[in-house]
Amino acid sequence: MNFLFSIWDFTQSQILGMKWLNLLVGNILEKVGIDSTSQLFSGVQFFFYDVIKITILLCTLIFFISYIQSYFPPEKSKKILGRFHGISANIIGALLGTVTPFCSCSSIPLFIGFTSAGLPLGVTFSFLISSPMVDLGSLLLLMGIFGAKVALLYVILGLVIAVIGGSLIEKLKLENEIEDFILNAKEIGNVDIDIPKLTTRDRVLYAKNQMLETFKKVFPYILIGVGIGAFIHNWIPEKWIIAILGSKNTFGVILATLLGTPIYADIFGTIPIAEALLFKGANLGSILAFMMAVTTLSLPSLIMLRKAVKPKLLKVFILICVVGIIIVGYIFNSFQYFII
Repeated sequence: MNFLFSIWDFTQSQILGMKWLNLLVGNILEKVGIDSTSQLFSGVQFFFYDVIKITILLCTLIFFISYIQSYFPPEKSKKILGRFHGISANIIGALLGTVTPFCSCSSIPLFIGFTSAGLPLGVTFSFLISSPMVDLGSLLLLMGIFGAKVALLYVILGLVIAVIGGSLIEKLKLENEIEDFILNAKEIGNVDIDIPKLTTRDRVLYAKNQMLETFKKVFPYILIGVGIGAFIHNWIPEKWIIAILGSKNTFGVILATLLGTPIYADIFGTIPIAEALLFKGANLGSILAFMMAVTTLSLPSLIMLRKAVKPKLLKVFILICVVGIIIVGYIFNSFQYFII
């Protein structure tokens, strides 16, 4: 058993966490002549270490997850979802969201396609909530930063939000809050077509193209996120972070959720900010609430969603997500001592 724990610790610290890379970057900076005791050294080390680490994880994860996604095209996902009813359909919708696009703006076209194909509204919203919030990439990235307990609990609670949120929308009977053009235009997102048969080579090429496209799209946000994280890590006083997002501020989770809502980013861009905030003394729940809000409720994605749904349904969606994220944040704050 100790041997297995040793293997797991090595995997988490050296493979997912890449602690060896941090040492390597530090050694290179020392050889360049930067004083290892200076703030500049610490900031530059944080920046290059996180950019390289997240880039390696990003490309590796997207390739393998995209390969998995090739088995779940919209046509097949629609057929899978159509076999289930009630709460089980919401659960399957949320689970399918974990193997689909990495940001909310990419998920909305699929949501439109599923809705126009006649799938229950609650099921499509369970998918829409889970897709950007709890993809498989977030699980592995969070394991490298916060550990397995935090990562697993984050994914589980994210799926709970997705299932409950979709179920509530289903119970509220808001089908008339979908824009008419989606319900009437069957050609939009028509997923009732033959599923193409892909060879292994086709799937590898698909995964490679998805990796390159996603990398080009998110890399600027990685640079911005790591830059902000490096600034927080080395130049923002710890007492400021603790006062705003630490245990002394009862409303830290609510503030973090509201701050994260308008920002457009994804899990890869928010991870370095979260890492720096944790180092500075922010509560875990506040950090994860910020991450969930950024990935699920970004302003561009809400603008896109507004074109598909009417204001009442959009407000219900935002309210459910915000309340769910805040509750999750306070849960993490309550159990932070036991899971970190």
